[in-house]
Amino acid sequence: MSIAQISLPKGVGPHAEKLFDAITQASNAHELNRAGGKAEGFVLGLESTKAIKSQVAESLYVAFDDAASLRATELA
Repeated sequence: MSIAQISLPKGVGPHAEKLFDAITQASNAHELNRAGGKAEGFVLGLESTKAIKSQVAESLYVAFDDAASLRATELA
């Protein structure tokens, strides 16, 4: 799943894409872990402030997690 497939509030999409790109372009495990942590915190912040619905948050978590898992496999 890509970020573009998720309906996000105006202004949130570019930040989510940037985080997604950081995950998919990580050059080592340390960068990947850091990017994944930032993405998780980003979603948690949006969800905590009720800027997005829980369904949207779950979709973002899945998209970031899937991307991180794929990148981890590529780096191994």
